[in-house]
Amino acid sequence: MGKLVIKAGQTEKHYWTDLWRYRELFFILAWRDVAVRYKQTVIGVAWAVIRPLLTMIIFSVIFGRIAKLPSNGVPYPLFVAAAMLPWQFFANALTEASGSLVENEKLITKVYFPRLVVPASSVIVSLIDFLISFVILSGLFVWYHVMPSWRLLALPGFVLLAFVAALGPGLIITALNVRYRDFRYAIPFIVQFGLYISPVGFSSAVVPGKWRLIYSLNPMVGVIDGFRWAICGVNTIYWPGFAISMMLVVSLMVLGISFFRRTERNFADLI
Repeated sequence: MGKLVIKAGQTEKHYWTDLWRYRELFFILAWRDVAVRYKQTVIGVAWAVIRPLLTMIIFSVIFGRIAKLPSNGVPYPLFVAAAMLPWQFFANALTEASGSLVENEKLITKVYFPRLVVPASSVIVSLIDFLISFVILSGLFVWYHVMPSWRLLALPGFVLLAFVAALGPGLIITALNVRYRDFRYAIPFIVQFGLYISPVGFSSAVVPGKWRLIYSLNPMVGVIDGFRWAICGVNTIYWPGFAISMMLVVSLMVLGISFFRRTERNFADLI
């Protein structure tokens, strides 16, 4: 009979290999979260359409009809809907990821697996909502007789950027939430505040030129501008600011993974 040798310090070495080995757990948790999200709801998946639809209507009236802000020649509801897609995805993903560890307390305290699987799988629910909300955008294309351009092919890349933009801060907040449960009260404020400082109801082009670089420190500015560029076919991207937003997105992701990994070993004791 062979010997089982346990060596110290092997966890770090095999962590990323373990992530691949536990891929089935990732899909199981993701499917469970999707099933729980829509179980015993009156109108089910329609919630994923109603929320962004109502927000789009309100923003179109306030910014398009009353404030009469420019939309680069695109119908204002379509202009807003192109921004609501990434914002709703970001907001939902950040919310789901930030509370995922606490919600899976029993699983984390009983078995070993790379804890990164939990927040990553929780974001899949937001991706499902994103795909459902795409129905609104498709309907607006038909209603306004707008034909998407070839730029729509770049949309999956911007979806990936929105995923990274949400997961990086989500990893930091969910790790902090294990120790300090107060952070769960900060998420709704962050999401609500972020909605108004991000170019969802208006174009980022209305920001004075001298402030554009500073404004681009909001990582969602580049993501939203990218979505409008791909969906509406308008040149809304301010490339220096876009580069800053993307660097910040990547930096937050690296920082999030690093912080999550440093605190991960204590999750089972603290949670």
